[in-house]
Amino acid sequence: MSSGGCSIVWFRRDLRVEDNPALMAGVRAGSVVAVFIWAPEEEGQYQPGRVSRWWLKHSLAYLDSSLRNLGTPLITKRSTDSVSALLEVVKSTGATQLFFNHLYDPLSLIRDHRSKEVLTAHGITVRSFNSDLLYEPWDVNDDHGQPFTTFDAFWERCLNMPYDPQSPSLPPKRIIPGDTSRCTSDTLVFEDESEKSSNALLARAWSPGWSNADKALTTFINGPLIEYSENRRKADSATTSFLSPHLHFGEVSVKKVFHLVRIKQVLWANEGNKAGEESVNLFLKSIGLREYSRYISFNHPYSHERPLLGHLKFFPWVVNEGYFKAWRQGRTGYPLVDAGMRELWATGWLHDRIRVVVSSFFVKVLQLPWRWGMKYFWDTLLDADLESDALGWQYITGTLPDGREFDRIDNPQFEGYRFDPNGEYVRRWLPELSRLPTQWIHHPWNAPESVIQAAGIELGSNYPLPIVGIDEAKARLQQALLQMWQQEAAYRAATENGTEEGLGDSFESTPIAFPDDIQMEERHEPVRNNPPASAATRRYEDQMVPSITSSLVRVEEEETSSDVQNSAEENRAEVPVNVIAQQNAREMALRTANRNTQLPHNNTTMWLSNAAEDSTAESSSSTRRERGGGEVPVWSPTASSYPEPFVDDENGIGASSSYLQRHPQSHQLMNWTRLPQTG
Repeated sequence: MSSGGCSIVWFRRDLRVEDNPALMAGVRAGSVVAVFIWAPEEEGQYQPGRVSRWWLKHSLAYLDSSLRNLGTPLITKRSTDSVSALLEVVKSTGATQLFFNHLYDPLSLIRDHRSKEVLTAHGITVRSFNSDLLYEPWDVNDDHGQPFTTFDAFWERCLNMPYDPQSPSLPPKRIIPGDTSRCTSDTLVFEDESEKSSNALLARAWSPGWSNADKALTTFINGPLIEYSENRRKADSATTSFLSPHLHFGEVSVKKVFHLVRIKQVLWANEGNKAGEESVNLFLKSIGLREYSRYISFNHPYSHERPLLGHLKFFPWVVNEGYFKAWRQGRTGYPLVDAGMRELWATGWLHDRIRVVVSSFFVKVLQLPWRWGMKYFWDTLLDADLESDALGWQYITGTLPDGREFDRIDNPQFEGYRFDPNGEYVRRWLPELSRLPTQWIHHPWNAPESVIQAAGIELGSNYPLPIVGIDEAKARLQQALLQMWQQEAAYRAATENGTEEGLGDSFESTPIAFPDDIQMEERHEPVRNNPPASAATRRYEDQMVPSITSSLVRVEEEETSSDVQNSAEENRAEVPVNVIAQQNAREMALRTANRNTQLPHNNTTMWLSNAAEDSTAESSSSTRRERGGGEVPVWSPTASSYPEPFVDDENGIGASSSYLQRHPQSHQLMNWTRLPQTG
């Protein structure tokens, strides 16, 4: 490694000084310039929402204070292109090395690969590290070297790897600062004046920052963890870890969480504490789900846009803006759903049980496009996490090989008595129902008129009647599924007869536009070159990058010259071997020729934008315990309890599904190399 000059440590979602391999590499190499680049435009449709930006603002301030105490400031840069900003920092500081930690969402994979290409071309030594996972996605494969397609098989392999996850490291004792005299920080603006009053309420419940994350972890392990298996279903109690926002922003290392929990596991096993052991196993499974979300995202880069099981492209989604608005505002007429959506709007947080309830209601009862709901969650959750959110919504929608049965509708009334048996959660967030007896709290439409009047409720006025009846929704869902199977059968027949190309791209047959008043700005995503399996040897820590195809790149349409083909061979980066085996050489060449260009979105499918609130976390803000962190929600399997359907063996991920058994021919996992890039 070069000894001259200083090293840039590029912080992203690893905002901690403890157990940070990129930072430790910089400290070992000599002087350090710590940099954070704020370039939200690069995230396209997934720019951080209001509450996420609030968290990031305070987490960065805490990180800057910690770094200054160790000897160096955090340089902040505002840019629309991270690679260009890095080059500017290199020139102004004389840095000769760049260190950063891996991310696994598609945009980050592309950006990180480009960063290595560009900076290496400028003579900068670039190294990247794993700081976000127990094991890298490319290191966990089946006996044939292929990625797993079910969670249970994946997690079993993780727990039985021949080597344990690396132990967490301590913070550096001192950091030698690099020369930043010509590299001034930009002032980063994360909130506007209209957001400050709402954001001020967040500070009463949350404390961003890496040492606060450590306190939240300690509090959970020494408290609620032991009763986690027993209490995790309670939507109105503080029984979960509240770690998910900390984990998303990298304020706490998942390896540290794993090791400390395993220590408790050994202790309780020696004591014969069966309840404690069961709690640890369930909590570790939630960590495994977070790992799996990155694993799925890496091996199927468009899981946040396209169903993993191809049959769902034929499902006739209901495009109803009125339904969507009622769901967002908590005006569906189903108290548990409405309470959850109002909590989300007010706090940016939800118990994981409630996340499952509101998302299942969204796709099963209202039959709205699942990506609308996922984007809404992204815009409004404190712990919004692209990989985890995609896994959660795909699970609920039944598009994972081991996901929920799509034809199963959970009645919000019955779910209310399971997760909020005394009605306290509903009363907290729906004050208009606060005087309603518990007997009727989850189905006020059935209450006697005298009870309704005594509670001061006017159904259809100060509280809505159900916008869709459950029986009606079940019948409509069965009809939609029948239509889906019929269309899929017709598609298969046409493909077998040679009248359709049958490329396997998974998009809805009918374009789904989002409402005009919240339509998102169209974004363009770069197309990258596809490297060969026989690329040059790499360091073990180096990030592997899957190739990403575009819906505009069709095999049969590709016409490239031998010159372009030769260029592709020279400029390919490394990807997993199992991926490259499925690639077409002409696809590689065309992507290489266009790797610095941008392709427009395919108009086949549109995304819903300005959706406000989200509802999928693990702990209700109704709890009065001060929390230094967030709980691991269903959608952010980041590290805490998961909703019962997500965790329980009886019907969660990994459980056998009669739905899949009835339609085995349609549940083949889509080959991600054939998935169109945009949607």
